[in-house]
Amino acid sequence: MATEKTFYLETFGCQMNAHDSEKVIGTLRQQGYRQVESEEDAGLILYNTCSIRDKAEQKVFHRLNDSKRLHKEGKRFGVLGCVAQQEGEKIFERAPYVSLVSGSASYRKLPEMLTRLEAGETRITGLGDRQTNETFETEFTARQSLYRGYITIVEGCDKFCSYCVVPYTRGKERSRSSRSVLNEAWRIADLGYTEIQLLGQNVNSYRDPEGKCSFAELLAAVGEVPGIRRVRFTTSHPKDFTRDIVEAIDRVPTLCNHVHLPVQSGSARVLERMGREYTPEWYLERIGWVKAARRQISLSTDIIVGFPGETENDFIQTIDLLVEVQFDCVFAFKYSARPNTPALKMIDTVSEDEKAKRLQVLLERQRNIQKGNYSKRIGEIIEVMVEGLNSTRGQIVGRSSQNIPVNFRCAQPIAPAPGSYLRVRVTVAYPNSLVGEVV
Repeated sequence: MATEKTFYLETFGCQMNAHDSEKVIGTLRQQGYRQVESEEDAGLILYNTCSIRDKAEQKVFHRLNDSKRLHKEGKRFGVLGCVAQQEGEKIFERAPYVSLVSGSASYRKLPEMLTRLEAGETRITGLGDRQTNETFETEFTARQSLYRGYITIVEGCDKFCSYCVVPYTRGKERSRSSRSVLNEAWRIADLGYTEIQLLGQNVNSYRDPEGKCSFAELLAAVGEVPGIRRVRFTTSHPKDFTRDIVEAIDRVPTLCNHVHLPVQSGSARVLERMGREYTPEWYLERIGWVKAARRQISLSTDIIVGFPGETENDFIQTIDLLVEVQFDCVFAFKYSARPNTPALKMIDTVSEDEKAKRLQVLLERQRNIQKGNYSKRIGEIIEVMVEGLNSTRGQIVGRSSQNIPVNFRCAQPIAPAPGSYLRVRVTVAYPNSLVGEVV
């Protein structure tokens, strides 16, 4: 009798990685593998990795080191994703018990690599060619969310920001056809999902290889799929953010009124050193389009503090932009040097202590901005999609169309299911969330 094939998969990093894992899981199941909940129960242990920041990368190697004892029990190990592509065969030297190393651009070859693994090979690599035009598409996606379906519409990146490793780990920018994306949106709707999130390293850099749809047109078309109530997209690049995206949000009610538009810095000098291809003025013009929309569109962003050469004046300009825009949410990070990036050659003039200080100043200023923004929503009635239950606080956890977390209690004896929609009146505002009561 053949031994059952089992696997355990742990994911590190962003939503792109999480959705990649859904497709990898589906592929493994299609190849006869059964997913298990612990490494001890698995024959094959996989780590889908992220290398955007140093801590995420180091966490993977710590996990590998912690788990290597299981190799003696006959377990096989695989490292997938960005760290796999970045480190390549060096992973075999650092962790000799690893048998499979595959970057995301090679996932389409997983069935072949699994066959070689089962045949006893111990050093299998799938290191994608940066020039590939192929994307990872599969009908076997094992969707893990109960309420949100993810669709990757564009893979890779051609922007080459000086601090970012993604163009080197995920290959060149390549888009799926609009027909393929819409077919997947229809399948998701048929499965009962009511929210879709379109994904891409630069999602609005989408270029339909069939020439049928711009990004804004594709966005609107997904929003018009029967059964879909919400459509989100992330992450946008300011250089490719066009006015018709805002017009589509205004025109199609199912498109969530939230835009995540990473600025990274408020200093023109720093943006040029980052290779971001725009100025603060260019960025603020696009923010003006968003603020002029008929719908109230929530704004969020990413910011890096302490980039090499960032002066105190550069940092003050970032704070000034923060105050001018009044974001509803900011993801801020200290600069972290990444392998193979041009910024490695720049002199890092900002000490770790100064980076930490600037980060805290920025976060405190943003906390006050969010507190003011959210306080204005007290008394509003908003539609909330249920995401789960906070058993500690006895509250239902949900999210508004504007991507703001909303917590509330429900008088019903049975809690509403994830994915259901309720109207909630906001009664309390905190810096990071709203609290309300069901209407």
